[in-house]
Amino acid sequence: MSRVCEICERGAKTGNKVSHSNIKTLRKFGINLQTKKVDGKRKKVCTRCIKTLAK
Repeated sequence: MSRVCEICERGAKTGNKVSHSNIKTLRKFGINLQTKKVDGKRKKVCTRCIKTLAK
């Protein structure tokens, strides 16, 4: 299963993990996905979309 929102298709971003000695290594910033019922079907939805759907 991919870690992508099924409504806005937003996924993980990449960035650098910086150690105390300032060494940079690549890391991923995942999004906050929740399983919610949207229009009667279960979908993986990010919290940003849940907040928008509530309005």
